[in-house]
Amino acid sequence: MHTRSHWLTIATAALVTVLVGFTSSYAIVVQAGQAMGMDRDHIISMTIVLCIGMGLTTLLPSLWLRMPIVTAWSTPGAALLAVTVHQGGLPSAIGAFVVCGALLTLVGITGWFERGMHRIPTALASALLAGVLVKFALETFMGLQSALPIVGSMVATYLIGKRLTPRFVVPWVLVIGVGVTAGCGRLIMPDAVTVMGLPVWTSPDFDLTAIISIALPLFVVTMASQNVPGVAVLKAFQYPAPISKIVTLTGLATLVLAPFGAFGLNLAAITAALCMGAEVHPDANRRYLAAVGAGSLYLVLALLAPMIVDVFRAFPRELIISIAGLALLPTIGRGLAAALHNEHDREPALMAFLVTASGVTLLGIGSAFWGAVIGSLAHWIMKRGNKQTT
Repeated sequence: MHTRSHWLTIATAALVTVLVGFTSSYAIVVQAGQAMGMDRDHIISMTIVLCIGMGLTTLLPSLWLRMPIVTAWSTPGAALLAVTVHQGGLPSAIGAFVVCGALLTLVGITGWFERGMHRIPTALASALLAGVLVKFALETFMGLQSALPIVGSMVATYLIGKRLTPRFVVPWVLVIGVGVTAGCGRLIMPDAVTVMGLPVWTSPDFDLTAIISIALPLFVVTMASQNVPGVAVLKAFQYPAPISKIVTLTGLATLVLAPFGAFGLNLAAITAALCMGAEVHPDANRRYLAAVGAGSLYLVLALLAPMIVDVFRAFPRELIISIAGLALLPTIGRGLAAALHNEHDREPALMAFLVTASGVTLLGIGSAFWGAVIGSLAHWIMKRGNKQTT
């Protein structure tokens, strides 16, 4: 039985889920598109298909399972793309997205994820995630040099918002940042804003270097840093969802939409939790309606993608970086805490973090890959050494 207040809390949860999910990381998605060589039309296309993908993979399984299943674009994947040195052009990046989608689908169909992901050391996965994201936080505070009023006001808003309204801190940071930017005369809106747009097809080029430096790290961070906590949230709220089927669905969506710019879809964690708490509805079996609402809102955003892109393109770089960096601070903190918590895993995890954060490129392959390789090698050597000395 739904009362008027229940419908209000369900609608509010759906709106907050989309608002937090979109505003907290869309700046990173734009940065990722630019790093991969996308122009305005391709970034619009990427935004459209990501919203369609999130909308359908949230809406359909939530209706089918009567559980709040929420998906998202891969935020650490976008961060990885944003800092990856890629010289192969957009077609090879698209080819890497296709390969990532195929790998996501494969682990879902085979059930390997449910059976095997717990074997990956949590410390290494967390260190890899923190290493990828820390660059955004560093650039945020470096922005104090070039845009002190903008970045300073956003940092102050973040601190105050964390104290007063932690759930809405990112939207508040965005609102204050935009207001101060406009007051400083640095908000340059386009003469005309396009309201509607269409996806743009890019034929994939399956370049081996791009597959190694983009597809494989993108797959790893998406699985380890997004799908694993996504499963943990579902389990924490005691929803017995068929994980392999949902991962398969997100993988297929990525595979189909990759030629239009979709780089990775996965289970959500933070935004999913917004649809699962008792404040949404006292009956746990009714909370899926919040996810249904969120999926529907994502489909609406797909129609508004050109306008969203034009608005974000009007922002100075310091504003976009600061939104992303401040929004990622809790994730970085949790990643570092998990990476360094266990004394036996601490040094391998620290090596993985430092190599990834360094941005080093060897043989044309980015730092996230080498961080995973060196961290895993260090973990294996130290674990083997510990066994021999005991």
